[in-house]
Amino acid sequence: MPLAYYSVAAAEAFWSEHWGGHSVEEMLAVAQRSPLTGMILDALGSAPGRRVLEAGCGLGQYVLLLRQLGWQASGVDWSGDALRACRAVRAVPLARMDLRSLALRAGGFDACLSLGVVEHDVTGPEALLAEAARVLVPGGVLVVSVPYVNGLRALTAPWLVLQNRAIARRGGAFYQYAFTRSEFLRTLDRAGFDVESTRPYDPARALRRFLPRNGAAMTRPGAAEGSGARGRGRAGLKRLLYSSPALALLGHMLLAVARKR
Repeated sequence: MPLAYYSVAAAEAFWSEHWGGHSVEEMLAVAQRSPLTGMILDALGSAPGRRVLEAGCGLGQYVLLLRQLGWQASGVDWSGDALRACRAVRAVPLARMDLRSLALRAGGFDACLSLGVVEHDVTGPEALLAEAARVLVPGGVLVVSVPYVNGLRALTAPWLVLQNRAIARRGGAFYQYAFTRSEFLRTLDRAGFDVESTRPYDPARALRRFLPRNGAAMTRPGAAEGSGARGRGRAGLKRLLYSSPALALLGHMLLAVARKR
């Protein structure tokens, strides 16, 4: 069973408040230099004439970035406030929709991107993945990420289960699931996808709460490396954190690349 987390419900009000603490320009700048972006672009492949939907686009930074790179990118999200903030920066195709029931025609997209979204449905990710499959052409690419039961989470799973049960008893609402690699592979298979690759990312999330403020900033995915000794230190830390052992132990999210059967 996936690991369930409780705190607050990830409904429209939650996402409007979350994205309200950031700007479109800030998030676009992070996307332009994040290691995750390279992973996404490798998965999506060539852009000319291809149509990509971001399901759960938030402030639309990846819609903007992919359009800059030649994709016919559009986005949907639960938060009308986040979509309005993106439209105020640039007029791009965005719409507020229930991601479990998209008002989009079947087979209308060559690729679908969904980052940190499907895990927030208390009934499981199946309905959102089914919609992603429906709007994709046969052989279309899905790039999707979920919280990962990494080595550290696996070691502390009994304590995490007890902690979250206690939060639920105190009135906490369901927030998200975290998945092992095998759990998520089975979920994608049932949704009609053949998985091509998986890779953990964001290995520094678990460390940030224990680091001083400056040290925590160095571990963020989009942190600039700079120059001199500090720049070399940041580059070395990034290489260490993105090594295979560190990703297996600490990777916060799991990115899967799959094709619709």
